[in-house]
Amino acid sequence: MKDIFLLAYRDIKERKARTSLTLLGIAVGIAAVIALMSVGYGFQQSVTGELVEMADLIMVLPGKASLGSEYVELGSFNERDLKDVGRIGGVKETATGASSMEEVEYRGEKTVVSIVGIEPRDVGVVFGDMVKTEEGRFLRDNDHKACLIGHSIAKDYFDEEIRVNDRLKIGGSKFRVVGILEKQGGFKSELDSEIRVTRRDAKSILGNDGISWIFVRVRNIGEAEEIADEIEERIDENHKLDDFTSAMTMGSVIDQLKTIFTLLQAVLIAIASISLIVASIGIMNTMLMSVMERTHEVGIMKAIGAKNRNVLSLFLLESGMLSVVGGVLGCVLGVTGANVISIGIGAALGEGIPAIVRPEVLLGGILVAVLVGVLSGLYPARKASRMSPVEAVRYE
Repeated sequence: MKDIFLLAYRDIKERKARTSLTLLGIAVGIAAVIALMSVGYGFQQSVTGELVEMADLIMVLPGKASLGSEYVELGSFNERDLKDVGRIGGVKETATGASSMEEVEYRGEKTVVSIVGIEPRDVGVVFGDMVKTEEGRFLRDNDHKACLIGHSIAKDYFDEEIRVNDRLKIGGSKFRVVGILEKQGGFKSELDSEIRVTRRDAKSILGNDGISWIFVRVRNIGEAEEIADEIEERIDENHKLDDFTSAMTMGSVIDQLKTIFTLLQAVLIAIASISLIVASIGIMNTMLMSVMERTHEVGIMKAIGAKNRNVLSLFLLESGMLSVVGGVLGCVLGVTGANVISIGIGAALGEGIPAIVRPEVLLGGILVAVLVGVLSGLYPARKASRMSPVEAVRYE
């Protein structure tokens, strides 16, 4: 084996240009797969990580809602619905709110914005400590004609930036800005483009006291699905309608998101694998050329006693060495590429997406490279091992 290894190393070293191009083909294929998988894992964690902190939360909407499909609103909830939900065993606390798209004016400019009416004390029920203000403060129970605005509303919606204590005209009435939220992004990105007012002020703006959504905190996360089903049954019964209510647990949302990310990664990996197919063709071409160039050498080897398996091992080892080095180089390029993509996404979207490089992905990349290399070199190696010694020695 030592002699075979030295012969394989010598042959690879003698063909530097061809070897370098073959290694590059393998490395690019492996790098593409590793980079896409690492960025995919990072994106999945950045989205689902926020939801994990809200795992004990159930979002209740008056309509048909599911991840990836359009929401169809069927009406609104009432106080009876809220009381029935609060009586369900396992429910820790509830929060309600109302929302509508309304025209907002600031210094002569007008635009349509989502207005959310919520009791100040209920903000903590929904978001806990995850949401903070960049300037000013949160709403208080005794606030009147006051509003809390999202980061995008303050910075991007109008030509002039909105500051704390500025005045906005909402629904024909002037509201004072008491606080501006930090930029949220990710799952909470909708907060960036909303204006929050108290429920009392929301009634005057929206013209009704209907409840657009209910958030429920449960005592035991393991019972969340059962409680969600019971919420749907009770509210549906109140309104005498089937499927009037959609109660979604954060756990079910996380599961749906993971399924979507898995499918997306599979598609991206399939696309990236095309480069691996090209690389395998390159390895096969390189090895076939090597067999043709060394036909005379193979004949001499067999004439002095080398067996078919010795020749087969020589060429398989050569293709295996190429693929191992290409796989390691691909891992290095893949990790580098994943971090570059992560930085690029962060710069473009203003939202950091970490590149999560898992050891099993790197190991898998090297194993795939070896498998591709050995399989691609199998045909040329078999061809070399079956040569007739006499014909091979006479070959010019």
